[in-house]
Amino acid sequence: MGGGGVIRLLIAAPSAIARAGLESIAAAANGIDVAVAAGLAGIAAEVDRHQPDVLLAAVEGHPDEPPEELMSLAGRDGAPAIVLLAPDLQPAWTGEALRAGIRAVLPGDLGAREILAAVEAAAAGLVVLHPQDLPALAVERPVVPPASAQPLSPREIQVLGMLAEGYGNKTIAWKLGISEHTAKFHVASILTKLSAGTRTEAVTIGIRRGLILI
Repeated sequence: MGGGGVIRLLIAAPSAIARAGLESIAAAANGIDVAVAAGLAGIAAEVDRHQPDVLLAAVEGHPDEPPEELMSLAGRDGAPAIVLLAPDLQPAWTGEALRAGIRAVLPGDLGAREILAAVEAAAAGLVVLHPQDLPALAVERPVVPPASAQPLSPREIQVLGMLAEGYGNKTIAWKLGISEHTAKFHVASILTKLSAGTRTEAVTIGIRRGLILI
């Protein structure tokens, strides 16, 4: 987070009315520093510019899948926690977004209190779900590692937890007092042992296997 525990929040919404509404909600809260972007076009550049802790993004209409801009951003090293407001929640849609690393997918008509609670939870590293999504998402069976799978070492579990917090190799190395080369080695070993293609996928598998507490 920003200095003194302040949450740096970037708001992105396609309409000026939606942006103004969300900005008003955030500006009225204590401990939130607000910046605004006009929609998701060029959102990666806006994130690089403002360095937010949380990106609060709203979409309009009824898209068939989560916005690609957010899906790509969620998989980046050091990406902000993403809270997505959508008008029409679909369990498959929500599941896809969460697997990509988006922290929350919530109805667009939430009240100010719920929106702020979601922002604060996402900034704290939590995943936020709407109650209506729970039954459908709960039926997904957890991934059971094959008998031949290699367990992660205590150090690798520690590194996996840092990946879940969005830390890059340099930050992991600094926090653990190891070289960046060693940090890269641990990350590569984690990906191999979990049969994951990306850091985001490794985190998702780690959550499902109970290696990461959320």
